[in-house]
Amino acid sequence: MATEKTETKPISVPVYNREGVEVGKVEIDPAEFGGRVNKQLVHDVVLMYLANQRAGTHSTLRRGEVAGSSKKIFRQKGTGNARAGTKRTNKRRGGGTAKGPKPRDYEYHLPKKAVRAATRMAILSKFQDNEAIIVENLDLPVVSGPQGQSVIKTKEMLKVLGTLKMADTTCLIGTVSPPERSTDADAQTVADAETARAAHDRLYRSSRNLTGVRLMPATQFNAYTVLRQKRLVLTRAALEELRKTSK
Repeated sequence: MATEKTETKPISVPVYNREGVEVGKVEIDPAEFGGRVNKQLVHDVVLMYLANQRAGTHSTLRRGEVAGSSKKIFRQKGTGNARAGTKRTNKRRGGGTAKGPKPRDYEYHLPKKAVRAATRMAILSKFQDNEAIIVENLDLPVVSGPQGQSVIKTKEMLKVLGTLKMADTTCLIGTVSPPERSTDADAQTVADAETARAAHDRLYRSSRNLTGVRLMPATQFNAYTVLRQKRLVLTRAALEELRKTSK
């Protein structure tokens, strides 16, 4: 992650097409993503996400819960042995655990403004560290199966990642959010929305089996998902969507 400093100069990010050819550059204003990276805040938010994913189902048996009598093993004096009590003590094999974990809820939440700020800072750190690229679009071609039906091919996404030199590293692919279904729109708008949803579904299904690759709408990013992957790939539309939501 980039060092904690305020960036004022625009960051130049290359733009590629699906063939891996650079077709231009995009100037990123750091102020759109917080202007600086507060490493402590990002760290705290990532810990929050990790804690909230914990199941908290761990459980150990205390001395009052293990099987066995509470009777004293042998008399206190006269045996030559050290004094001993019940066999269920944590000092003996098969006894209870002293102060062992019990089921608990690890979930907690930081202020929403802090979480949103950490997400913007995580994205900014990717731009600062030259670990982010922009692609014109990721619309995969429709592949026909043996019977003429359209099928989803993982190798199509793998081919695109190979041309972008992302095949040997983990990456997060940010796309534009698929439009929601609406019954109030006209027929043309509904058809366009269905086409956009179908394209997003092809992208998701073609990348879900690739190890180290995660595809999700850019508006659903959080600090943990951005920093977990080494590289960040954004479509132009996703970048514009991030710019709007960061204001």
